[in-house]
Amino acid sequence: MDLFGNTNNWPKDLEPILTKYKNRKHPLDYHNLYQLLVMVVLSAQDSDANINTIAPELFKVFPNMESLAVSNTEALFPYIAKVRNFNTKASWLIEIAQTIKKDESIPLTMEGLTALKGIGRKSANVILKEARIPAEGIIADLHVIRVAPRIGLITETKDGNKVEKQLMTVLPKAIWGEIGMAISFLGREICRPKPNCDICPINTICEYYKSI
Repeated sequence: MDLFGNTNNWPKDLEPILTKYKNRKHPLDYHNLYQLLVMVVLSAQDSDANINTIAPELFKVFPNMESLAVSNTEALFPYIAKVRNFNTKASWLIEIAQTIKKDESIPLTMEGLTALKGIGRKSANVILKEARIPAEGIIADLHVIRVAPRIGLITETKDGNKVEKQLMTVLPKAIWGEIGMAISFLGREICRPKPNCDICPINTICEYYKSI
C-alpha cells in the first residue's frame, strides 16, 4: 500500500519510463570517469548545459587527475569562472585531486565517493550509475524531487536525501540503478514545472494527473 492508501505495484507501474530511458547516458557530456567526477562536482546548483560548455577547454588544460593534483585554484579559475560558486568548487577539485592523485584511484563506492569534498549522495549515485556499479541508492536530483511526489511515490520535500530515503523504502533494490535517472529524464522532458501530462507514459498511475 502506498502513501495515498492505494495498492501499487511500482516496478510494473514505472516500467514505461524504465523502458523509455533505460541505459540513456547522463546529460553531462563526459568521456571518462575523471571527467564525469569533475563535471558532477561543477554541476552542483548549476546546469548540465553550462558545464558541458566549459568542459572542453578545461579538460584540454587538465586532462587527468594528475594534472589537477599538481595545480592550484587560481590556475583553475579562468576555465570555470562561468560556473556558479566556482571559487569553492575549485578548492574542492584541487583537494579531491590531491587526495586521489590518479584517475585509476577514483573510488567506486558510496562511502568512498561521499568522503570526497563536494560529493554528496546524489553526485555519488550519478557516478556509480554511469560507471555501471550496482546501485547503493537512488539518484534524487531537482527533477526527481519535483516529479516523485507528483506521481504519488513519496510525500513532498525539498530535501534530496529525504527524497532518496523515501524512494529506497517504496521501491525494490532491483530498479534503484535505473529509476532515479528515468524519473529525472521524465522531469526534464515531460513532467516540467508546467507538465505536459497528455504525452506522459505513466499518466494513468499518476496522482497529479488523476487530480486534474
